[in-house]
Amino acid sequence: MKVYLFRHGETPGNREKRYVGSTEESLTKEGRQALEARLAPEVDWVYVSPRKRCVETADILFPKVGRTVVLGFAECDFGAFEYKNYLELSGDPDYQRWIDSGGVIGFPGGESRAVFQERCVQAFWNVQRDARKRQAQAIALVVHGGTIMALLSRIGTPKRDYFDWQVENGTCIEAMFEGGRLLVLT
Repeated sequence: MKVYLFRHGETPGNREKRYVGSTEESLTKEGRQALEARLAPEVDWVYVSPRKRCVETADILFPKVGRTVVLGFAECDFGAFEYKNYLELSGDPDYQRWIDSGGVIGFPGGESRAVFQERCVQAFWNVQRDARKRQAQAIALVVHGGTIMALLSRIGTPKRDYFDWQVENGTCIEAMFEGGRLLVLT
């Protein structure tokens, strides 16, 4: 099955390099325009994070394709760091501990990377079962940068570290799902 992993379009918080997890915000004008200029691939079904920025992205890219909202694809819970950027967090001892851990320990009051990755992977197993029932040949996931990093670092091929899968807003990664892995094609 072909799987297109789309990161949502740009938001004001993305532009300001903020940790945007549960904060609901719309796409920027430029983010919308960039998506409108894209040619979206043909897919049989769309699976989308419940966050507004992902739903808006799916509305632009796949306006006539059926979709399922997948709660497990929501962005990481950044806890106390939610909607702050590195400048605002500079000097915070909790932030420094998180940086020193390589981003592995949990966010204060939020999720750890391991818990987030497991949530995203479990959501993906449910999605691929649903897609098979629908006899889908190609699906799109309209999700977050963190969700893409979580999925590809755990079940992606080639094998890469979590942060090596960072992608820009509006980016699409094309993959094939086979043998329990996402074989990245682009």
